[in-house]
Amino acid sequence: MYLYGASGHAKVIIDILRANNEPIEALFDDNEKIHTLFDYPVLRSSEVCGPLIISIGNNGVRRKIAEKLQVEYGRGFHPSAIISEKAVIKEGTVVMQGAIVQSDCRIGSHCIINTGASVDHECRLGNYVHISPHCTLCGNVQVGEGAWIGAGSVVIPGVKIGKWSIVGAGSVVTKDIPDGVLAVGNRCKVIKNIVL
Repeated sequence: MYLYGASGHAKVIIDILRANNEPIEALFDDNEKIHTLFDYPVLRSSEVCGPLIISIGNNGVRRKIAEKLQVEYGRGFHPSAIISEKAVIKEGTVVMQGAIVQSDCRIGSHCIINTGASVDHECRLGNYVHISPHCTLCGNVQVGEGAWIGAGSVVIPGVKIGKWSIVGAGSVVTKDIPDGVLAVGNRCKVIKNIVL
């Protein structure tokens, strides 16, 4: 497996791959000052090959890289994660330590289900979504492409989060959130539009 991005997010993905005894060949990064990460070579992005996981936390950057590259993508699921056999998880997605993905979930490409997050039954997550550490998505939640749910947030059953929206850390989401907004609080409220 190869990783694109040699920073903190890559370190966690390396732990996931090591826990699964998955060989790591190298990483790629545009920063010419970085030559190794945990003793793995860091190569330049002009040399990219697959299978690859984009190890960058920023949803928009992950999308730009995925749209630019024509390579095979891998996935990474930590063995401590609980993932239903009835869940569908697409290419490039990582499920971190202690996360739970329940029955009949559909998770898109290049998503991050971060440490200790819980994604309950029948949730639908678009591509490039990031569910931050210790979030709880109750059943039948829909999260649009590129949305980011901040650490420790709770989304009640049946709520829809719009594309490329951000839900602030610790929020409690009880109503639908539109596309392209920043929403925060308990109860979560839209506070501003985000330029898409």
